[in-house]
Amino acid sequence: MSSPDKPAPAPPLAYGGQAVLEGVMMRGASSCATAVRSPDGSIAFDVHTLDGAQRKKIGRLPFVRGLYVLVDTLNLGFRALAFSARVQAGPELGTSDVPIAGSMALAVLAGLGLFFLLPAGAAYLVEVVFGLPAAWGTILEGLMRLALLLGYIGSIGRIPEIARVYAYHGAEHKTIHAFEAQRPLTIAEIAPFPREHPRCGTAFLLTLVVLSVIVFSLIGPMPLGLRLLSRVVLIPVLASLAYEYIRWTARVGERPWARLLVLPNLALQRLTTREPDGAMIEVAIAAFEAMRKAEGTVQPTA
Repeated sequence: MSSPDKPAPAPPLAYGGQAVLEGVMMRGASSCATAVRSPDGSIAFDVHTLDGAQRKKIGRLPFVRGLYVLVDTLNLGFRALAFSARVQAGPELGTSDVPIAGSMALAVLAGLGLFFLLPAGAAYLVEVVFGLPAAWGTILEGLMRLALLLGYIGSIGRIPEIARVYAYHGAEHKTIHAFEAQRPLTIAEIAPFPREHPRCGTAFLLTLVVLSVIVFSLIGPMPLGLRLLSRVVLIPVLASLAYEYIRWTARVGERPWARLLVLPNLALQRLTTREPDGAMIEVAIAAFEAMRKAEGTVQPTA
C-alpha cells in the first residue's frame, strides 16, 4: 500500500490546478473545474470543457507547447479567479468580467515592469557606474530578479486573504498527491501529504528566473533600450525552456540525483503554500471530483 512518505507511481495523466479566492481550480486533459466556498458555506462550481484535440496536438511539439501552456494557464487562471471573485462578492459585482480583466491586465504589466524591466535597468546602471563587465551585470540582474520574486511572494503572504489563498494552494497540492498515490480522496487521507508539488507553477517561476541569467548572458552587452526590449521579447523563449526543464525533471524525478534538482523549487513553495484546514481540503476534493466527472473518468454520485 502507498503512503504519504513514498507515493506510488503517478498515473499517465498529470493533473494540475490553481488556488483562487476561497477555492481551487483543477485542470484535466479535457475539462476544468473550479470549486469555491460561498459566503453562506455552500460550494459553488464552474465546470467547462477544454479543446482536448488541440491540446494533444500541440502537446507533441517541444518548446512550442511551453508557450501554449503559458497562455492557456493564464486564460484558465483568469476565468477561475473571475468566478471566485463573483462568488465572494455576490450580486454586487454583477456578471461582467470587464473590471476583473482590467485588473488582471494591469497586474501583468506591473509584473513585467517589476520582475523584468526594473532589474535589467538597475543592473545596467550599476554596470555603468562601477564599470562592471556585462556578464557580471547579468548575474546581478538575475539576483535582483530573484530577490524581488522572493520578497514579493513573502510579503503578500502576510496579507490574511492571500494567506488563505496560499492555504488553498496547499490543499490543491495535497489532493493531487493523494490521487497520484492512489489513495482515497478523503480529508483524513489527504491531510498527511506534503503541500509542495514538483509540477507547481512556483517551480516554473523559479526555473524561469534561473534560466534568464543563462539566456541573457549569451546575448552579451547592449544599449539600455535594446536590453529592456530583449527582456520582454525573450519571455516566450524563457517560458518554453522552463516548461521543458520541468517536464524533464518530472520524468526523472524518482532518481536520487534528480531529486536535488527539484529541491529549490520545493523550498520556494514553502512561501506560496500554507497548511490547509479540513474545509479547504473539502473544496479541493470537490473541484477535483467535478473535473473528473466532467471528463467521464468517474461516475457521478447521487
